[in-house]
Amino acid sequence: MTKPNILIFMVDQLNGTFFPDGPADWLHAPNLKKLAARSVRFQNTYTASPLCAPGRASFMSGLLPSRTKVYDNAAEFASDIPTYAHHLRRAGYHTCLSGKMHFVGPDQMHGFEERLTTDIYPADFGWTPDYRKPGERIDWWYHNMGSVTGAGVAEISNQMEYDDEVAYHAGAKLYDLARGKETRPWCMTVSFTHPHDPYVARKKYWDLYEDCAHLSPSVPALDYEAHDPHAQRIFDANDWRSFDITDEDISRARRAYFANISYLDEKIGDLLEILETTRQEAIIVFVSDHGDMLGERGLWFKMSFYEGSARVPLMISAPGLAPRLETTPVSTIDVCPTLCDLAGVSMEEVAPWTTGESLVPLAQGAERTSPVAMEYAAEASYAPLVSLRYGKWKYTRCALDPDQLFDLDADPHELTNLAADPAHQGTLQTLRAKSEARWDLEAFDAQVRESQARRWIVYEALRNGAYFPWDYQPLQKASDRYMRNHMDLNDVEENARFPRGE
Repeated sequence: MTKPNILIFMVDQLNGTFFPDGPADWLHAPNLKKLAARSVRFQNTYTASPLCAPGRASFMSGLLPSRTKVYDNAAEFASDIPTYAHHLRRAGYHTCLSGKMHFVGPDQMHGFEERLTTDIYPADFGWTPDYRKPGERIDWWYHNMGSVTGAGVAEISNQMEYDDEVAYHAGAKLYDLARGKETRPWCMTVSFTHPHDPYVARKKYWDLYEDCAHLSPSVPALDYEAHDPHAQRIFDANDWRSFDITDEDISRARRAYFANISYLDEKIGDLLEILETTRQEAIIVFVSDHGDMLGERGLWFKMSFYEGSARVPLMISAPGLAPRLETTPVSTIDVCPTLCDLAGVSMEEVAPWTTGESLVPLAQGAERTSPVAMEYAAEASYAPLVSLRYGKWKYTRCALDPDQLFDLDADPHELTNLAADPAHQGTLQTLRAKSEARWDLEAFDAQVRESQARRWIVYEALRNGAYFPWDYQPLQKASDRYMRNHMDLNDVEENARFPRGE
């Protein structure tokens, strides 16, 4: 039996609340809407951790950050942790990555046989937080609100330059696959950095949202004192006191963010068109690593378990999965076992240690009752935070903070914490027991502190004297491209054409 090809689109910092059933009607995203129409749309999908590197390591491995030990954006992803790329490659797949995956450490492949681009962020330990110094801002890499006050139109930016390159190389690879340059089934991951801030967009996409009715947050900014302690830490980490955020800033930032969804939609549409015109078939997965609060309650970016930050879109188009909306809460750690299930690849040898669950049974109508777990132990935290989404409930626990309990059916904007409400103590105690059975917060905190301390030493040591970077260096063998004198011109011309000549 021929194994199916797989094409994964990962985007960065895309708020899942804008995908209630595929892209919201008002978003200019025709290609994603077409994809949604032939996909299972998982409405309540949550990141394993609302930050790039930990969220992505969990997505690839099916493990939470406490298991991968990728706690933050500068924590090494260990080479002995199998990812979906390892599982599929072991089963005979060609595995390829074009774009971002934010691997930290000397292993820059993690099961991918081929990488077409470098990453957009550094691969070393330089972005390590330090729980020993609570409240310290590391100015040269921490987020600040300049992304909001600087929002607007730009025809090129660091992020655009990167994603233009990601799309170009992905398209060239799809053409190569069509021309028979790979006989094995393939799994290609195309990973963009948009709509991650800075909130700047090309004018052609910006103009699509001139009359957009969604340029103001549903929940206006709260006073600093009205926020929970972790949200206050996020504000402090983002240096909010140094900026005067106006309504116009908020409107422009949101407009650029929506414009960049349309920018991504066009990139993805171009790649899907190549797939179609070259007569290739593939399972299609669309997902984000985490969300963006985008000004809701005054918060921006990610780093929290609130819906805007933690909820992400997930759509899967595959044979045997009838297109429909699925509302049961699921996690990005479920993608790895789902891909293996769809490809007929066994994870049995590591199944006892894998946290994620295949989504195939759920997509085919089976019931799922297990809670969705999230963890956060990176910048703006002073100790790990953990959360469970269980049915309509979301329960969050941190050793430093009061518990949080939200009824998402009755309170989708999470404005009423029910943890101290006498009417909900039964629910609170049930979820606290589930959380305590899963996590020892004191041990988790000790793990994170040890990791941070070790990395600070290693980073400073490796920066002293000769420095060899871990950043992935993509190489092109120019002597094997186009026409060279070890080739037959007739073969080159014929083999490079699709379809072949009659």
